[in-house]
Amino acid sequence: MHEFAPWPKTTRLFRDIVVTEKLDGTNAAIHISELTLGWEDYPPESHSLVVDGVRYVVSAQSRKRLIYPGKTTDNYGFAAWVYDHARDLVRLLGEGTHFGEWWGRGIQRNYGLEERRFSLFNTERYGHLNHDDAAVFDGSRINTVPVLYEGMFGSEHIEEALYWLQENGSVAAPGFTDPEGICVYHTASRQVSKVTLDNNDSGKWEVSN
Repeated sequence: MHEFAPWPKTTRLFRDIVVTEKLDGTNAAIHISELTLGWEDYPPESHSLVVDGVRYVVSAQSRKRLIYPGKTTDNYGFAAWVYDHARDLVRLLGEGTHFGEWWGRGIQRNYGLEERRFSLFNTERYGHLNHDDAAVFDGSRINTVPVLYEGMFGSEHIEEALYWLQENGSVAAPGFTDPEGICVYHTASRQVSKVTLDNNDSGKWEVSN
């Protein structure tokens, strides 16, 4: 049976964008919700705790699955870090699913760090945790990914951000000279695209001399 399927609304290209540094770690998220349903409605092994008189359920995930503390169930120790600091994270982030990159020591590029960090993707929502105003739990920083440009869409702004990273190195980890690239968030379409500094995007963005 044929049912009506509408074509999605077409957004305008020349709207605001947010260009951020793309970090080479592992995708992760923290889920925080007030316990309002039966315990059986939450993922098994989720962490439950009372914060300021309210009971919350806290869980962690990687890009593809829920993760829990343990040698075979975690992802680079992210779930263990979330559970250990659940009370602070509830107070800092509040309810919701909080997506970011878990990066640093022993993960992908390492960035020359001795610790691991969690950098949130939504720079508007977590403006109180900008790159220069991070919270620190047990040596691990939690902040937002660095913003390289914010304003009207224009390919020149994307090229300038890439060129700056190529010439100056990572903003998130000053002194690290091999950054991965950028992410471009288009506010009207709510879509994220990436451009990397490796061979995958070579020749497609370089500024002419």
